[in-house]
Amino acid sequence: MTEPQIRFDDGAAYERMMGVWSQLAGEQFLDWLAPAVNQRWIDVGCGNGAFTELIVQSCAPAVVEGLDPSEGQLAFARARPASRVARFKQGDAMALPYGDESFDVAVMALVIFFVPDPAKGVAEMVRVVRPGGQVAAYAWDMHGGGFPWDPVQVELRALGQIIVYPPSVDASRIDAMHQLWTSAGITNVETRQITVQRTFNDFDEFASIALNTPSISPIVRAMSADDVEKLKARLRARLPVDASGRLTYSARANAVKGCAGK
Repeated sequence: MTEPQIRFDDGAAYERMMGVWSQLAGEQFLDWLAPAVNQRWIDVGCGNGAFTELIVQSCAPAVVEGLDPSEGQLAFARARPASRVARFKQGDAMALPYGDESFDVAVMALVIFFVPDPAKGVAEMVRVVRPGGQVAAYAWDMHGGGFPWDPVQVELRALGQIIVYPPSVDASRIDAMHQLWTSAGITNVETRQITVQRTFNDFDEFASIALNTPSISPIVRAMSADDVEKLKARLRARLPVDASGRLTYSARANAVKGCAGK
């Protein structure tokens, strides 16, 4: 039997599921990256353009190229204000459709664990970045419980459900990211963890989003109504609301950066 895959084809749905989390982590990541202005950027695996929008808003880029395999995601990205500066193209992270040394900065935001061959993806970023340019990425700390929807996955496993993980989930480990960067000949490699916190208006808002993500919704739809209620009860106990009914918790990403060392 073919193992189910996690696919992101709906830009609006992805915005609701991950857009806020992506922005929160992306802001810290760009502060840490501290890029110069007027740089040529490539956003590899740009998805619906959530992180690309941050680049345009915060970094005063000269050029931004966003690349993603999903036309559904790219259609949403092209409707963003960032499109006044950014161009969005369909393509493969392991075969970037650009010439050598075309960019000053190459980034992967929440993408590296979806690349079938992460080392090839990193090598491609190095290839298209000028010598001394920045190559950087961040990814949810999947093994360390940092994924935003990890509380749901924990409770699903407790109920005997099987969770589908990204194909290169090990690449989200901070030591693995460091190794990928150094093995690609990238110099001045640094890593850090990024912790972000999100507040939902109430448990129902949280559940309406968390239980409808691409990795979780197929599991929930296949569960009995009783088991879904058990899942919600366990989540209510794990993530209590405050006096005003709001629900707040944290997620964590691992980040890496360095210089193309050609």
